[in-house]
Amino acid sequence: MRIAGEIAHPRFKITLFKMNTRWSVKIEDGMLEQTYKFRMQDGLQSAEAVKGRISAEFLDAVEALFEQMERMRSGLLPEPGEGAEDFPEII
Repeated sequence: MRIAGEIAHPRFKITLFKMNTRWSVKIEDGMLEQTYKFRMQDGLQSAEAVKGRISAEFLDAVEALFEQMERMRSGLLPEPGEGAEDFPEII
């Protein structure tokens, strides 16, 4: 797999990868990431063709999914103070 390009975005890091006959579009937002894979047989023969499919509407849907993912991720984390170790007070 090799990096075939990047797509500039003010919030997300968007990287385009190529491996054999497959394209992968990896979108990162902080601790979260989404990856979308496409076959070259889908009519996407070049990096520019893949970039041309990444629309504002698609990125709006990606953002909504990231928000849902963050809520789910946050639900896995302990509440503040929960699981905190009790250390003896040192004077």
